Amino acid sequence: MSKLVTIYGGSGFVGRYIARRMAQAGWRVRVAVRRPNEALFVRSYGAVGQVEPILCNIRNDLSVAAAMAGADAVVNCVGTFDRGGKNNFDAVQHLGAGRIAAMAAKEKVAALVHISAIGADENGASLYARSKAKGEAAVLAAFPKALILRPSVIFGPEDQFFNRFAGMATMSPVLPVVGGATLFQPVYVDDVAQAAVRGISIGAKGVFELGGPEVASFASLMRKMLGVIQRRRWVMNVPFFAARIMAGVLDFASALTGGLFTNGILTRDQVTSLRSDNIVGKKAKTLADLGVSATPMDHVIPEYLWPYRPTGQYAAIKNSAKNLKKS
Repeated sequence: MSKLVTIYGGSGFVGRYIARRMAQAGWRVRVAVRRPNEALFVRSYGAVGQVEPILCNIRNDLSVAAAMAGADAVVNCVGTFDRGGKNNFDAVQHLGAGRIAAMAAKEKVAALVHISAIGADENGASLYARSKAKGEAAVLAAFPKALILRPSVIFGPEDQFFNRFAGMATMSPVLPVVGGATLFQPVYVDDVAQAAVRGISIGAKGVFELGGPEVASFASLMRKMLGVIQRRRWVMNVPFFAARIMAGVLDFASALTGGLFTNGILTRDQVTSLRSDNIVGKKAKTLADLGVSATPMDHVIPEYLWPYRPTGQYAAIKNSAKNLKKS
């Protein structure tokens, strides 16, 4: 019988790619999510019955245990940008991560992969960074041979990075960015998935930092994106003090409405995070150490950002027509 992997958050941006690759490798895949009815699409990743979404709440011991029953490997992809509510930083990225690791140790699971983030630091300036570090510590305390993957900003067809700003560029002549000089090392989502699958297959353990082949400032990445979608926009760097005020107002509005208004625009914690570079450390183990070649952005982003071009799917035809007229 083929082996079984439980992927917590397996229908999310990163999780779905891991689920697909695990299914392609012949594993039975259990996708543990809060709303399995919204994750039915994962069934198409394998043969009938090979990939199944199930209900799970990582804040509940019994729920986590039920999802893990009989698993040979476990992957935790659950994360959040919400500092408030029941599924906050501490509940999800610290306690939830520790709960999964402790259960994996109890069930004698052979391999555990935990998706964290570059910048995880117990003494970090942002709550997000500190919660990620606490989660890593909890995972390693319970499951010392765990594989921890720390990606930089992740890009791919369903990302909330390039897609978000490309959408903004279609509606405004100005593209505001906070921390325009902050460095990022974007990594392709399927490279992260390959790292997780490869790590399980070779029994890798420890912390690996995942970044792509290019390091660029936030502003430079926005200009690259604008070139792909063929739009001219002013990339305006918003000073941190101004961004802090804007984020404070949005956070206050969210608190004042009791969560009826969710601040998915810009939070104070995100402003704090944007003060620090998000790149692979010089001495860190990387994708290469897991046998994965990093994919350049130019090989991927044109394939999914084309809907944001002024003429969408017809951009190439229009450009060809222009060349015919010139000749």
